[in-house]
Amino acid sequence: MSDNDIDMISNNFVEQHWQKPREVLERYFKRQNKGELHILIAEYDNDVAGYTVLYPEASNGPFANKGIPEISDFIVFMKYQGKGIGNKILDTAEKKASQISDRVSLAVGMRHGYGAAQRIYVKRGYVPDGSGVWYNNILLAEYADCKNDDDLVLFLCKEFISQFNADHKL
Repeated sequence: MSDNDIDMISNNFVEQHWQKPREVLERYFKRQNKGELHILIAEYDNDVAGYTVLYPEASNGPFANKGIPEISDFIVFMKYQGKGIGNKILDTAEKKASQISDRVSLAVGMRHGYGAAQRIYVKRGYVPDGSGVWYNNILLAEYADCKNDDDLVLFLCKEFISQFNADHKL
């Protein structure tokens, strides 16, 4: 991410009527410059088509503090969807994550707006961790009331096939 990307990303959020405070993007940029995370940007026609954040280690959910990288804030702006950009972003994030660990984690929202993301993750081999749904970074108790908003998530994980396993299939 460069300084100029922040303006383009902010403009794209405004254009599709999504609220994303510019301060969040500026915080990402500062943390990237400190080496605390990686921001992967996809460009299309001299615009930011999408991005994701890759944390070297998950800090929330069932994968927290286990040395497993986490993909977060995965976005492909609506006007660029259906062009394979999301898969390219995830290819890059997974390649970078595979240099850190033999797997990568992420959380996906449960509401309707996350349907495309849910499908792409399953197609790419992500599976639920088995703990159930989480709300506001806390495992939701059985039969608990909750709100189906952006904070209701399911954690998924993808294991990378090591070269050894690929060469020595049973």
